[in-house]
Amino acid sequence: MYTATIDTPPGPFTIVASDDAVLASGWTDEPERLRALIGSPLRPRDELRATRDLGPFTQAVADYVAGDLSAIDDVPVDQVASPFLARAREELRRIPPGAPETYAQLAARAGNPAAVRAAGSACARNPTALFVPCHRVVRTGGGLGGFAYGLGVKRWLLDHESGPSLLAGA
Repeated sequence: MYTATIDTPPGPFTIVASDDAVLASGWTDEPERLRALIGSPLRPRDELRATRDLGPFTQAVADYVAGDLSAIDDVPVDQVASPFLARAREELRRIPPGAPETYAQLAARAGNPAAVRAAGSACARNPTALFVPCHRVVRTGGGLGGFAYGLGVKRWLLDHESGPSLLAGA
């Protein structure tokens, strides 16, 4: 298993990956923090090998930061999840940039409109931040809700995805 940390405007972003998929990612420079988020059947038991470049994984982040918001869409992720969490995370990947949805909308997308708290849990327990864009889910009424890497990072991501015309007025 490999890890790489790259600089992004809201802070260092680390990826833990196999050869084929991202297993964990987030705004930290501590790969061990991310290892702990990986479901036990997938969690690397050996030492993580640090590298500067994870090929298409780090390139997707660089492209996203540079403005290609679709660059993260097809990055493969590998996660352990219950059926509802897996469905909710699939639906998270379908929320377009610049069009945040509420936790209630995510619950409905995932097939259980009454499961608003479970939808929030799908976001809170998401080990592959950015690639599974849980930052695109907000509270009813527009409040940011929570984000594992801080509301400043979430705000930056939402502003970045809102487009240059909206950023100019911010």
